[in-house]
Amino acid sequence: MSLDSTSQRVLIFVVAYNAEKTIESVLDRIPAELRTRNVEVLVIDDSSKDATFQTGLKREDRTSDFKITILRTPVNQGYGGNQKLGYRYAIDNGFDIVALIHGDGQYAPEKLPVLLEPFFKGEADAVFGSRMINKQDALKGGMPLYKWVGNQVLTNFQNALLGSKLSEFHSGYRLYSTKALARIPFERNSNDFHFDTDIIVQLHFAGLKIVEIPIPTFYGDEICHVNGMKYAWDIFRTMLRAVCHEKNLLYDRKFDVGQVELTYDLKMGFASSHTFAVDAVAPGSKVLDIGCGQGYVAKELATKAAHVTGIDQYVPAEPSASNVQLTRWDLDMHEFPVQVSEFDQIFMLDVIEHLHDPEAFMETLRSATGRKRPEIVLTTANIGFFITRFMLFLGHFNYGRKGILDRTHTRLFTFNSLKELFDQTGYKVTEVKGIPAPFPKALGDNFLGRFCIGVNQFLIKISKGLFSYQIFLRAQALPTVPALLRETIERSDEMKKAVATAGV
Repeated sequence: MSLDSTSQRVLIFVVAYNAEKTIESVLDRIPAELRTRNVEVLVIDDSSKDATFQTGLKREDRTSDFKITILRTPVNQGYGGNQKLGYRYAIDNGFDIVALIHGDGQYAPEKLPVLLEPFFKGEADAVFGSRMINKQDALKGGMPLYKWVGNQVLTNFQNALLGSKLSEFHSGYRLYSTKALARIPFERNSNDFHFDTDIIVQLHFAGLKIVEIPIPTFYGDEICHVNGMKYAWDIFRTMLRAVCHEKNLLYDRKFDVGQVELTYDLKMGFASSHTFAVDAVAPGSKVLDIGCGQGYVAKELATKAAHVTGIDQYVPAEPSASNVQLTRWDLDMHEFPVQVSEFDQIFMLDVIEHLHDPEAFMETLRSATGRKRPEIVLTTANIGFFITRFMLFLGHFNYGRKGILDRTHTRLFTFNSLKELFDQTGYKVTEVKGIPAPFPKALGDNFLGRFCIGVNQFLIKISKGLFSYQIFLRAQALPTVPALLRETIERSDEMKKAVATAGV
């Protein structure tokens, strides 16, 4: 399929820096079949110190069979910063595909038709020209041995961390669908050379398809502007941050590519907040599950309870069991949608950290219980967890999409601060214990995951404040003073009647 047979518009984007001697040759080598009205060439000179811009202007002014636009940055933007400008130009001007080549001629423009083909067939969101599909060809093409080795070491490291199978992460010959570019926050990426790694991670996290096609390797007399050691360190640091973001250990905005909103799934079959909660259900009790989410835990609670009522801002249309009732309700509203005093147990699993004013909420809940004195079963993240402390030691306090430092958390607790909150809002704390990290969810429900759970439980016995991933708390709601006064008066009246009756 050729460009003539499609309606897709292509931008050939040339990044140029001190390319006065090569830029005309690069433009001349663009194949004749791409010289159509659907193709534009954009050259962005990144504040070169030579006459790259003036040389390019001669081609822009010359009559040509395709449009050439020459731009020059007001201040040097770096390799990544230059790419951002070109990709934004492509999106803003309605192009369908943008093909990146270099003004020094290192990547052959003659290969553009082959690299464009997967887009015309609808088979790719991005196409990379790879020098490493046939690895020996890279050496034959003049790639220095140290670069050849470094390329493969870094690529293998990146594939291992990302779970990808690219033959090369470090080719500068890249083509992107502008629809794909519009889906990822490439403008937040580095302005340096590891911009290319940033964008691969973003494409991978967004589930976009990358196709690799072999290209020839050419090393001429161009000047390399890459500091190899700095580049390797930047790659290493970027990949670790990407993995930590994916594992919800920290939050890096450039890697937030709009994945499906995370939900908290069920953690059963090992020591976890959900297992502890189900174990705490009194058989035959009437349970209120505040912040029930999708009702997964409510279904488990209902296996022991007589009836479970779940309330949350977002609930599924249908309950998960016959003895489960779900009601939509904003947790920050002042009035409960149910009669709280009717329940024997109230569960608040990973809820209190999301409340804007947990003290006021717990006092309101206590008032709503009347004289019932129900048991409160609560779990929340332990900000004193050793990993969080270690991050603080290193000077980091990074929120993530999930976990202890979830970005939606408004309050954070230690064992002592949580117990003080309950003491001060009128509850009698009856049990507090630590919960290990959900290793089987992160590592798989296998020997390693179970082994880590066991080690974590042993460490919790040594110091629950340091090694507990979450806090498990049970407490009894005590009646408020007005409620207790009413109860005292009524009980006294009953006793007086009994004494009077006995006297008769």
